[in-house]
Amino acid sequence: MIPKKDLIVKRSMLPNAGKGLFTRVPIKKGERIVEYKGRITSWKEVSHDEGTNGYIFYVSKNLVLDAKPFKKALARYANDANGLHRVPGIKNNATYEVDKGHVYIKATKNIQAGSEILVDYGKEYWDVIRYNKRIDEEVNHQMKKQTARKKKTSSKNSIVRRLNQRHKKAA
Repeated sequence: MIPKKDLIVKRSMLPNAGKGLFTRVPIKKGERIVEYKGRITSWKEVSHDEGTNGYIFYVSKNLVLDAKPFKKALARYANDANGLHRVPGIKNNATYEVDKGHVYIKATKNIQAGSEILVDYGKEYWDVIRYNKRIDEEVNHQMKKQTARKKKTSSKNSIVRRLNQRHKKAA
């Protein structure tokens, strides 16, 4: 496994990905890079945060790792090059490996020093993200429509009040 001192967290090279995990040293194909650490819990008890917790690693229904509360857990910063905002020529260079209840990020190719560690989150992860994003967009659209209706109603009510006031003055 790569010593922690040889891994660094900094801005990802992927657009809108936030922080990323980078290596200061070359890593050989097949080498374990870092262990995915977090609060050990079950699927039933993990804090999903209404679908916004992207730091949950599901091993089984009784073994789930939640890295969200652990900002020092380096593996949580590894991004997926196959995400929502892909960059031509940038590919994943690592995969997750589950071994006796532990989860590791393992190099699938030789990785040069200074490179970002990129790991495949899996199709299901991105399907859920896209679904949640669609729901958020629909909710935002509905809220904008309601706000526009309220403004029209408010504006209409204001006009009616002013007309009534003018009518009372004229009478």
